[in-house]
Amino acid sequence: MFTGLIEKQGIIKGITKRGEGYLIDIEHTAWDEELKSGESVAVCGACLTATNISSTSFSADMLLETASLTTLVNKSIGDVVNLERAMAANGRFGGHFVTGHVDGVGEISEVKSLSNDYVVTIEAAKNLLDGIVLKGSITIEGISLTIARVDSKSFDVHIIPTTWRETNLSVIGKGGKVNLETDMIGKYVKQFMDKRTDESSSSISMDTLHKAGF
Repeated sequence: MFTGLIEKQGIIKGITKRGEGYLIDIEHTAWDEELKSGESVAVCGACLTATNISSTSFSADMLLETASLTTLVNKSIGDVVNLERAMAANGRFGGHFVTGHVDGVGEISEVKSLSNDYVVTIEAAKNLLDGIVLKGSITIEGISLTIARVDSKSFDVHIIPTTWRETNLSVIGKGGKVNLETDMIGKYVKQFMDKRTDESSSSISMDTLHKAGF
């Protein structure tokens, strides 16, 4: 489990085909507490298992499913990635519940300045947007953010200067692809609603759930 609070940035040093998947090599500054082999690290929001660890680097295998659902396999040597280690059992919870299981990819369609902040508009497929609720949480490239606007084609998030400076969103820019993980509660609600074959016969609707705070 992760929180969506990015701990540091890394640099991709290599992506190579390995069996039916890929091996990704990442370089970074040293952690305060040494990374251990087999530990989970969210790389741009995708949960990977660290191997071949040194004080300033690690490798991780990517299965075909991870490659198909994320941006990682399409990144290049030298690209910046966001890193977060799995939350310790006694750790402080600061973002929202993030599983590290990326649901799909969105595209940044617009970036606007708003005072000191930035408003980022992201276009996404309908199956992703169906799980997004105004003022709900979303993970973008591993970053815990709040939905500021949503419609049938896109949604907005506001980025504070610190997040803009200390994550890779500032270098991805307009037209760039980003990993998205929708909120866990939203997924459960969507699954429940999808199973109902006759919503009109029920007093429960998406509007009812939204008004109830889901």
